Amino acid sequence: MLVQVCIFVFINFHFMRYIFLLFTILTFSQQTKSVDFLKCDAKVMPDFDSKSISGTITYEFKVLKDIDSIRIDAKNMFINSDVKINGKRVDYKYNEKEIVLFQGYKKGKNKVEFTYDCRPKQTLYFVGTSSDFQIWTQGQGRYTSHWLPSFDDVNEKVIFNISFEINYRKAFYTGISNGIFIPEKIKRKWRKPIYAFIYEPTNSVYKFTMQKPMSSYLVMLAIGRFTWKDTKSKSGTPLVFYLDINDNDEDKFESTFKSSKQIFDFLEQEIGVKYPWKIYRQVPVRDFLYAGMENTTSTIFSQDFVVDSIGFNDRNYINVNAHELAHQWFGDLITAQSGKHHWLQEGFATYYALLAEREIFGDDYFYNELYDYALQLKQAAKTDTIPVMNEKASSLSFYKKGAWALHTLREDIGAKNFQKAVKTYLKKYQYKNVITDEFLAEVKKVAATFDTENFKKTWLETAGFDMVLAESYLRKNKAVSTYLDLVKKKADVNSYKEVLESDTYFTVKQYLFYRMANVPFEKKKDLIELGMKQNLYVRQAIAETVEEIPVEFKAQYESFLDDASYKTKEIALINLCKNFPENSQLYLNKTKDIIGNNDKSLRITWLSLAMKLEKEVEVKNAMYDEMLKYTSAVYESSIRQNALDVMLRMFPNDDKVIASLFKATTHHKWQFTKFSREAIRSRLKNSEFRSRVEALAQTADEEMKSLYEKYLKE
Repeated sequence: MLVQVCIFVFINFHFMRYIFLLFTILTFSQQTKSVDFLKCDAKVMPDFDSKSISGTITYEFKVLKDIDSIRIDAKNMFINSDVKINGKRVDYKYNEKEIVLFQGYKKGKNKVEFTYDCRPKQTLYFVGTSSDFQIWTQGQGRYTSHWLPSFDDVNEKVIFNISFEINYRKAFYTGISNGIFIPEKIKRKWRKPIYAFIYEPTNSVYKFTMQKPMSSYLVMLAIGRFTWKDTKSKSGTPLVFYLDINDNDEDKFESTFKSSKQIFDFLEQEIGVKYPWKIYRQVPVRDFLYAGMENTTSTIFSQDFVVDSIGFNDRNYINVNAHELAHQWFGDLITAQSGKHHWLQEGFATYYALLAEREIFGDDYFYNELYDYALQLKQAAKTDTIPVMNEKASSLSFYKKGAWALHTLREDIGAKNFQKAVKTYLKKYQYKNVITDEFLAEVKKVAATFDTENFKKTWLETAGFDMVLAESYLRKNKAVSTYLDLVKKKADVNSYKEVLESDTYFTVKQYLFYRMANVPFEKKKDLIELGMKQNLYVRQAIAETVEEIPVEFKAQYESFLDDASYKTKEIALINLCKNFPENSQLYLNKTKDIIGNNDKSLRITWLSLAMKLEKEVEVKNAMYDEMLKYTSAVYESSIRQNALDVMLRMFPNDDKVIASLFKATTHHKWQFTKFSREAIRSRLKNSEFRSRVEALAQTADEEMKSLYEKYLKE
């Protein structure tokens, strides 16, 4: 019998986990019907050296009807024993996941107070060094409870007032949270108090306050050595733009935040509802997990989008900028009740970002992006069998199929009706949680004959992607229609001249050169002559596809080194050095002072080429040291990955490179750790690499030894 019982328990382990999770969700669902948490006053102190945070929390809540217990999510925290409700100490339970209150509260208004501290395993990140650090949050979904006792249930909306303190005396640090900064009456100076506070060299407490409720996952902190510029929207909302103090130059401010005010003014007008908060900030941070995060009033985004005027042409922040701002309405003002309706946030933010880009770049750009989304969805549909209205749907479905659904809806009922429905929907459900049918009910009110049930079935409840239907909308744009016709025709070099000489959108012309990639140079020579006179991106397509450069084309190809694109410069540098090695030093001299974009890809490529040519040992060693430094924790993951990729090809069994690769597996950014883990596992199949790792494990300190052995034992 004991064996049977053990087997039964083993088989049902995962089932019981599911039941527990379901019970937790149901418990919170019941709690929000019986208890309404109104306001949180939190005073917290993050500490970079110990990678910890401590704080004092006060929640005001209202008991609506009898309830046995009240829960506050708090992951892996130490809770002070003196938990007080309405000023009196009460007993409570804590299970490493949540605080459970079961006495001391009454019907009507109550107040609970306690202190806590923790070392978060996620959500609150400590980046950099003790002399130049950043602390920032990423709470998307239900993760704020890893650093702040709060609520994983997005349906519990609270007014959060966050005060925080830091005890670093070596440098001035700027910090922001959600809402308006309220200066306290202290002797120390402050600057622009509505925007941010400056940490003094001695401890000071600063308070940010919200006036309206929001879900916990939108609570944020960002602390670093930031500088800022500000302006106001057409409607008077303060707009504040931050940069790391190391990037404090006019060119990067202008290029990074280009069109920000235009985007804000456009979205406010297009959505038809005034921006719902008192201020809007945008701050880039190092090694952010994603492109951006729409924390209420204060968006955090990736440092990789901080660019100068040349880098803007390679990768700009405009789409992310518009996407995260649109979330201030769709996600922050109104929030989906559950993952099933997540498209109401991501689909809307994606579509309104496209509409904002249409305002900036025009119709051709807009339809070209829609076509690109369609191609991605068509490809994904081969294996993706989950529809949009399902909490397990892919990000591609939530974002881009959701955007496509809204585009067809807007086209079918008309822009004015669409705007009217959205406006009514937002005003009716502001500061509340929503489901899809509530939005569609507003659509039905303005377009009574429109079949919302068929729309929901076609776009939201059916897997796959109807490319034929999508093309019927895309063909309204001449450039995309031309593109579609070209794709379906057999490649004909002779017919391409007419397209290149026309004013059709540049992506169509790019496509021609990508399609002719394997055509001999002589057969496309005349077309290349035409293409070289086109815009930056058509020229870039030529640079990419002409890998074998004829001598007659050499001078023209060298002109790519002067294009306003670091990507084009890098492509040209590689191909020129490959085709004309005798001139490599000339090309390297011309580009030696160019760093490139935030990921230093061009600089790293330059070093890899220069090291192969350099004959002076001292100079070559200096180049090696610079490249090796780029693989270290001093730099962001995008830089480290680029450098490691090159160093592993050049010095595959170098002890220092191997050590850097293994250290990369401990990074917080999953994309980078995935790269490093896969690189290690594939290389351990090589006997020489394995031998070097085994030797390193013998002499390493305990931390590194454990890391080496972890992968050696796999």
